[in-house]
Order: sequence, then structure tokens, then C-alpha cells
Amino acid sequence: MRSLNVRCIRVDAALAALASTAGTTVVTLLATDAWQRAKAGMGALWRRVYPDRAQVIEAELVEAREEVVAARAAGDDAVEQALVGEWQGRLRRLLAAHPDLAVELRRLLDEELAPALPAGGQSWTGDVDMRAEASGHGRVYQVGQGEMTIGER
Repeated sequence: MRSLNVRCIRVDAALAALASTAGTTVVTLLATDAWQRAKAGMGALWRRVYPDRAQVIEAELVEAREEVVAARAAGDDAVEQALVGEWQGRLRRLLAAHPDLAVELRRLLDEELAPALPAGGQSWTGDVDMRAEASGHGRVYQVGQGEMTIGER
């Protein structure tokens, strides 16, 4: 009987959510004028820990861009969703191996990539776990995304 050696990589929820958001953002940007910013940012991220792989990552993003553009022209959402999953997985594995990159990835998202998203295209993907407790006459207000306006008298 042959046994398989399977390596399970655990990523905490915050890193998994960051990888999810980043993967979605990068693939979304591939179909925009800001695609080279996404390619350069991902290349720089990989270059920090895997300098020999950075050029390959950038070349794969060029290929992914061609796929996304063609899929959008054909109205095929499945291709784009598959690419999102692929890049989310790559980023999740990168962060699992190098959690210290999370700070740089978050900065890249906040300062360079998310502002380049098309209007209405900024979104957070992944789970949001919100917990609150109030007692007596206390109130709890939470919002997972967007803005909250509370008008009390």
C-alpha cells in the first residue's frame, strides 16, 4: 500500500482573509488599466522571499490578464472566479510560509491596489467574525463593511 505524504499548511483566519481579499483584488485589477500596478506589486512581494520566482509570478499574471480580458469579453464569469481562487490560494500559501509579509501585503492593498479598483469594486472577501456583548441598557452597533449612521434621540 502506498502512502501519501500530505503537508497541511495552517493559516490563521486574519491571514486567510487577507489572502482572499488580495487575490480578488489582484484578479479584478487585471482587467483594468491598473493591471501593471498589480503585477509589479505581486512581483515585489514574491521578490522579498523568493527572488527566483518573482519573474515567473509576473509572467503568470500577464497570462492571467489575457484570460480575464477574454473571459469578460465572452461573458464567462467562471474563468475569472477560477483565477480568483487560484491567486487566493497562492497568497494564502505565501503568507503561511512567510507571515511577516502580511504587513507589506496589507500596505500594498491599502495604498496601491484597492484605490485603483473600479468604483464599487472595493470589497472584502472572507469571513467576518463579529462578537459583542451588552448588558443592562447597553447597545451594540456593528458594521462589517461600509458605513453606519446612527440617529438616536
